[in-house]
Amino acid sequence: MKKSLIALAVLAAAAGSASAQSSVTLFGIVDATITYGRATGAGEASRWALANSGYNSSRLGFRGTEDLGGGMSASFWLEAGVNNDNGSGAATNTNNQASGGAIAGIGGGQGLTFNRRSTVSLAGGWGELRLGRDYTPQFWNLTVFDPFGTNGVGTTQTLNSIVTGVTAVRASNSIGYFLPGNLGGFYGQAQLYLGENAQNGAATEDDGTGFGIRLGFASGPFNVAIALSRTDYAAGDVRQNNIGGQYDFGRGKVMAHISRDSNGNLDGRGGLIGALIPVGPGEIRVAYSRYRTDAAGSPRTNKLALGYVHNLSKRTALYTTIAGVRNRGGAAQVLNNAVIGAGGNQRSSGFDLGVRHAF
Repeated sequence: MKKSLIALAVLAAAAGSASAQSSVTLFGIVDATITYGRATGAGEASRWALANSGYNSSRLGFRGTEDLGGGMSASFWLEAGVNNDNGSGAATNTNNQASGGAIAGIGGGQGLTFNRRSTVSLAGGWGELRLGRDYTPQFWNLTVFDPFGTNGVGTTQTLNSIVTGVTAVRASNSIGYFLPGNLGGFYGQAQLYLGENAQNGAATEDDGTGFGIRLGFASGPFNVAIALSRTDYAAGDVRQNNIGGQYDFGRGKVMAHISRDSNGNLDGRGGLIGALIPVGPGEIRVAYSRYRTDAAGSPRTNKLALGYVHNLSKRTALYTTIAGVRNRGGAAQVLNNAVIGAGGNQRSSGFDLGVRHAF
């Protein structure tokens, strides 16, 4: 009897030790927003809608970490985009090419996919090795140094008008490395992603294969980073390069970034300057961004956006944003899906009013 009790005690202790060394977390964001968009140019049109992700992207995720000892750990991260206004999932891309696009669902809706991130990692004092679908290094500066975090009607035009296509934000089939966090403020990542085509001598065998690298330095109120990338396509390689920075004055943060992109023979250039200003339990957000390409007519779009977020708690916030764009040279950017025919000097305005809850 005593031996049985001792054995049970040992098993319980072992189970408790394993539990203490591992953790799994369910997390997510539900963000609903009432949107309005209006466009003028070759006619006039407006549109009201209930949408999502006006402040933060709606998502459902699972993440876990196991302590392997000796400073090593293993982890996983599965994160799915959710369109909570209609219950569908967000689309993914399987091979970083047009052929790997959205999966057709019942009634045209997209089923739940872990499109935002699906990775497994090993980490230690040497850094982190991460495998799977993830953000590309070339995207981070656009979102980190955008007061609107590339969400909602205020999203920077350096992303909305970008010419780089499928790998502008995320890449599938990626192998990524992240520097350790003890380098005196220096940080960075490198990523290789694969199109996974048959290597049969076809002109398109390297389509969707590429790499990106990002290096930065953050110390006290100062943060700056640069990113470079290239993705191969037979129709013309895609390059997405940018640099961004932020300074925290205590009473507010000022941020900016500039981008230089290309898609084959088409070049695009843009920039943003903006600020985050704390006001009581909330925050004012303001940004001016622009983007232009060297296509015929030199299409270009300028955007001004102003918003306010009111935090009801650490997890729940109310927010509103207004924005306006002006198009020239044949550009036809519209806000909140307002539909209008192309025009030489088209204008569009948009409005978000929503609530975000995180868990």
